[in-house]
Formats: sequence, structure tokens, C-alpha cells
Amino acid sequence: MRIKQLTFTRFIAAICIVIFHYGSGCYLFNNEYSSFIFKQANIGVSYFFILSGFVMIIAYNNRKQIFFFEYFKNRLARIYPVYLLAILLILGIKLFRDVNYIDLILNVLMLQSWIPDKGLTINYPGWSLSVELFFYITFPFLFNYIYKKISLKNIGICIVLFWLFSQIIFNISVGTDLMKPFMYSIKDLHYNPLLHFNEFLIGNLTGLYFVNKLNMKKKNYLGYILFTFLVLFLVLRFSFGINYHNGLLSVVFVPLILLISLSTDRLTNLFTKDIFIFLGEISFGIYILQMPVWIIFSDYRMNKYFGLDKESDFSISFFIRVGILFLIATISYLYFEKPIRDKINNSQLVK
Repeated sequence: MRIKQLTFTRFIAAICIVIFHYGSGCYLFNNEYSSFIFKQANIGVSYFFILSGFVMIIAYNNRKQIFFFEYFKNRLARIYPVYLLAILLILGIKLFRDVNYIDLILNVLMLQSWIPDKGLTINYPGWSLSVELFFYITFPFLFNYIYKKISLKNIGICIVLFWLFSQIIFNISVGTDLMKPFMYSIKDLHYNPLLHFNEFLIGNLTGLYFVNKLNMKKKNYLGYILFTFLVLFLVLRFSFGINYHNGLLSVVFVPLILLISLSTDRLTNLFTKDIFIFLGEISFGIYILQMPVWIIFSDYRMNKYFGLDKESDFSISFFIRVGILFLIATISYLYFEKPIRDKINNSQLVK
């Protein structure tokens, strides 16, 4: 099963994260009407994690069992080639000078998020893939021995309690020195896989609830979708300093995912069109290749080749880079990411 309209939401989240990282100097995103959204747009990563948990259940629900090695190869085929490409681009741009080989090994093995002060090394958006790898490794066990053997009610109780526990631990930790004996700084806590595991599990629970209880309850939910977005905007506008980075916004993202999945309204149906699905498909490239693009097209090169000043032409430079990022992500998807994935999948079919 594939829920096409959700694919485009990945693109929206990816673009918001690019704006969060590089667009703060653009007036469109840094004014009294919109800045509160984009200053907190890193919540898009939280949405990715929840959506990942949801999609995994949708993709594997009809199977009786997941065989780890075949499954894991498929998962890595989706993310690792472009992930590694981004690392090589960054190192190549720097001509492999001043390489910290410990950082390189950790990044190649996708382990950087586990180690204090290493989460944002080399290609900093890659920290989330390190977290995602942990989700991929744990999912077969969860699926085979918990989701297929325990009642939905008991699974729901356990996951919700774990989610509450994770929120309490995270918020206590960022306000105290609780993790200091483990050499974790407050910044490190934002990237640790264990503190994001609640998001993936909530996504799993949402997927289980969808396939068991809601799959046939489709109708026009546009009003509810718009209301959920309004709630999200209000939560971001009046955040009162609350940190939403580690899954607290599940209370908004979960209903949003369910409503979009079930709605038959015209806007949601529009998201099932090929162009919107394609934008969703290249969203991973947009996300993971953003740093290489900004390094290649540095302020110096934008001034040298385009005559654009770092400050006075910030907005123009930003949108040129976004256009280049779109182009590179498209080329990467069509001629690198998808062919490798298809080759791996076809080789399994031959076997």
C-alpha cells in the first residue's frame, strides 16, 4: 500500500528545513508574519521521523514476517547512495584537506549521532540519517515480535507511555546537567537516536491504527486538515520557549498524517498528481544535498560568478541556490538514486 498524497508533504518539510538552515536572512522568511514558523522549521525532521514510522507499517503490514537482511538491504538502497554522495561531494570540494578520519568513519558508518560532539560533523543534515538507521535496525524486531503478537490496545498504551517518558526525560535533561556524567551536552541531546525513538514509535502506532481501524473511513476532511494546520501555526506562534524538536508535536503531526491519508478533497487529490509525487521523491536529495550545494556555491563564488553581494543580494542568492539544489536533487534522483535502488530490487527478483 502506498499513500501518494503524503509523498508531497515530505517535500514541504524538506524545503522548510532548507529555509531554516539558509534562509533566515531573506525577508520573506524573516518578518513578523512568518519568522516564527521558519525559526522553528527544524520540526520538519520530527515530522520525517513520525512519517517514517507510519510509512514503514503501511509498507510491511501485509507481510507475516520481515526477513532482516533482505529488508535492511532495501532500506539502505533508498538512503545510503545519496547519503554517501553528499559526504564525498563535501570532502571533494575541500580537496580532502583537514579531514578528521574519526568523523569520516563515524559518518560513513552512520554512527555520528551516538557520539558526543559528532552529530553535526561533515554533512550536518546527515545526523538524522544516523537516527533513521537505528529505526531501520529495530523495526524488524518490533514488527515480528511485538506488532504481530500483541494487541493494538496494549501496544498503544506502551508507546504512548514511552512517548510521555521521552518528553519528560528530554525536557529535564536540557534544563539540567542530568546527562553530564555521560559526556552529553544539551546540543547532543537533540541528535541522540534514543531520544527520537518515541517519534518513530508514535508513527508506527499511527500506522497500526490506520490499517486496523481507519483505512476504509475515507471522506472529505479538508476542514479538519486546515484546522490542524491552524493549530500548528498557533503552537509555533505562541511556543513560550517550549522545545518541540524531540517529538512533542506528535499531537499535531499524527492527526495531520491521518487526515491527509484519509481525505478525498480536491486539494489532497491534487497532491497525488505526478508533479507533486515527483517533488516528494526528490525531497530526500533536497534535504541531504543542501550543505554541498551551499558549500559549492559559496558567498565568494556567488559574488565572483553572479556579481551578488552577500548581504544586499541575500534573497536572490538564496533562491538561485535553491534552484540549483532542485536541479541537482532531480539529476541525483533520476540518474543515481533511482537506478541504484532499481538495480538492487531487480537483482532480488532475479534471485
